[in-house]
Order: sequence, then structure tokens, then C-alpha cells
Amino acid sequence: MAITGLHRDITDEEIQIFQTDGVVCLREMFSDDWVEKMRISAEDSLANPGELHAELAEEHGDTGRFFHDTFVWTRNQDCKDFVFNSPAALIAASLMQSKKINIFFDQWLIKEPGTSLKTPWHHDMTYWPINGSQICTLWFALDPVTAQTGAVEYVKGSHRWGKKFRPASFGSNSQYTENIPEVPDIESMRGELEIAQFELSPGDCTVHHGLTVHGAPGNQSNDHRRRAYTSRWTGDDVVFHPREGLQEMPPMPDIPAGGPIDSELWPRIVG
Repeated sequence: MAITGLHRDITDEEIQIFQTDGVVCLREMFSDDWVEKMRISAEDSLANPGELHAELAEEHGDTGRFFHDTFVWTRNQDCKDFVFNSPAALIAASLMQSKKINIFFDQWLIKEPGTSLKTPWHHDMTYWPINGSQICTLWFALDPVTAQTGAVEYVKGSHRWGKKFRPASFGSNSQYTENIPEVPDIESMRGELEIAQFELSPGDCTVHHGLTVHGAPGNQSNDHRRRAYTSRWTGDDVVFHPREGLQEMPPMPDIPAGGPIDSELWPRIVG
């Protein structure tokens, strides 16, 4: 399947911001057609969740609905179309300056109105069986996103701290066993950190590095949804790094530790 071009060019300044801050906000990166297609896909996923889905607010006995589902593209044609034919892979290639781009997985992160459950401070890479410096997450807004509805907060430059933190559990039970430090108490450090929070319109996205520390408030609105479709992308230097106690995933391919992740589960999209 051929990859379409970018909806608009990414500037040198935006690339530099991503490299320096570990996160960049990209306005109007997806057409109205992509927004509408993925809104329809979101409703299909909410009604027909996969085996790896979770109802996180329900697990915590919280109000509202925080829906999470992963590897949706492997069973949903609209999500597969996004992975292979949207600008997303080219956005990742441009920002990470990578000749090769693989899809690692996609994910719904949907907070319905009245969901008070927060997304804990964390960074992504330590949840996953991969290693490398070219790992990013694209967070695609399908609704207007504000601080009230759960706009993500990012600690600028945290991808350059040279540290890896133990994954924080999103659910009620933690399966994460890796013996590394926990994420610092970001709330108590707000006065000494530079934290970015972007309000988004449908079609906007943020892209953040796999080691950028981030978290999000709940959706305190009574009538505005926060549907986000995220996709995780890897570049030239990323290799398979299996270990115990990581995020639940489908059966993993037979790849030697330290080898490229190219496989049916993690196909190469660019390069």
C-alpha cells in the first residue's frame, strides 16, 4: 500500500523543537477526512473492543469512562488504513530524521466526559520490548482538547535526562517488575521544570519522544469528549529488547534480542 504525502510540510523549526524539547505540537497535520474516518473507527472500537482493551476508570472504581485498546490496526480496516496510508509514518520519519519507520502499535486513549481518573506521569519506552533512540508517539486529536478535557502535559527535555523509569501502572494492578527507579514526583517539582500543555483542534497532533515524561488530567467536562488515537513509531536504530513484566502484547515474533524489529507484527512502513 502506498503512503500518501504530508498534509502540510513540517518545518525545520518543528524538527528542532522535537529534538530539543522531546515533544512538538503540529497544527493541521491531518485532513478533515482523516478526522472523520478515525471518529467512526473510535465508535466501532468502543462498541467492539479487542482482547487487549481495558476500562481503566471502571478498574479504579472511578466515574466516567477511560477506554484503552491496543494493536487495533491488526483487526480494524480504518486503523490499518491510517497506519499504512496516512501522513503519520512520514511525520515520524521527518521528526526523528530516520530513513526507516516501523509501526510499533496503535492505541485508543478515550476519556469520556466526567472522567476524573488521571493518566499517571510516565515515559513510554520502559513499557516495551524495544531499545533505541528513535522511538516516538503521535497523539492525534479527534475532538477539541483543552486542559479541562484532559490535554496531556509534557516535561520538556526529560528525554535527555539519561534516565529510565519504572513503568507506572494505568490499571488497578501493576505487572511491571523491572528494578529501575520510579518516576520522580513531578507534581512537587513543577516549579523547577518546564511543562508544556497544548490545546488541540481536530486534525492537530503532538509527537513526543519515547523517553519524554508526560501525564494527563481527567476529563472534567460534562459534555465534551476526548478521543485520542495514538500511534507508536520506531526508526533506524531500534532493536528488539525482550524482558519480563512489560505491557501486555500479542504473541511476539521470533526475533533475536538486539535484532531489527521488522516483522508481521511490527511492519516497516517507510524505507
